[in-house]
Amino acid sequence: MSPEAGKSPDYGIPALKAKALELRRLILETTHRAGMGHTGGSLSEADILIALYFRILRSIEAADPAKPTRDRFILSKGHASPGFYAALALRGYFPLEELSSFDSLGSRLQAHPDMLTCPGVDISTGSLGQGLSCGIGMALAAQANPALASFATFVLLGDGELQEGQVWEAALFAGARKLPRLVAIIDANSVQLASTTADAVGLEPLGAKWRSFGWACIEVDGHDMEGLCGALEKARADSSGGPVAVIARTVKGKGVSFMEGRYEWHGKAPNDAEFAAAMKELAL
Repeated sequence: MSPEAGKSPDYGIPALKAKALELRRLILETTHRAGMGHTGGSLSEADILIALYFRILRSIEAADPAKPTRDRFILSKGHASPGFYAALALRGYFPLEELSSFDSLGSRLQAHPDMLTCPGVDISTGSLGQGLSCGIGMALAAQANPALASFATFVLLGDGELQEGQVWEAALFAGARKLPRLVAIIDANSVQLASTTADAVGLEPLGAKWRSFGWACIEVDGHDMEGLCGALEKARADSSGGPVAVIARTVKGKGVSFMEGRYEWHGKAPNDAEFAAAMKELAL
């Protein structure tokens, strides 16, 4: 199915769920082949990425990735690039076969996204805590230029990333300015590098925190495709009056039983036996 210029493809919920399953298999193939990569967080963000790239984002065109009026997307948790690259490949920004070059010398698909080499990447990320600030810059640019005023900026953050102070400085600024057309999505999988987020630096009540910084806030099951699409569509619409945070409650390693909720899979690739078992669970 080829999307019309300037529009996301018209997929229904069952088709989006199938795309998310395909994305998870591509994530596993990518990290297994490379022998490295952030598997757990890529699996937790999969439904969010599919909802964005196949339903929510407007005016994105693989043939014209720098189109000025396109919606912007920032993967602030840049280490979860296997999921991001797989979504871009499924959307047609580059061939699926190129995923096999992930993190290899000379590849456009390095461990962290590079806007200078990879089509579809709006900002280079990897240093945690900086993505929302970049998104604010994009939203301010849109606000200042009537020709760009229609685009929205979406920033996907990890919940462990919210322990970075810069995130809250950015949130305070955007809330105080009632900055329009800015949506922060939190992949709230409750697990970070070496522990749960609660055992590291507790974040709850997370919704109340965002609201206290002047943001509207929507909480949703990040693996319920219908609910997720509804929440993101509402966030985009409501953001015309100020920034909106979407807290997507997810599961680290979603879809693979022995990875789910385990911090050990934050930055680990499956070996041959683990890969075979995981792919069997994700059989199409």
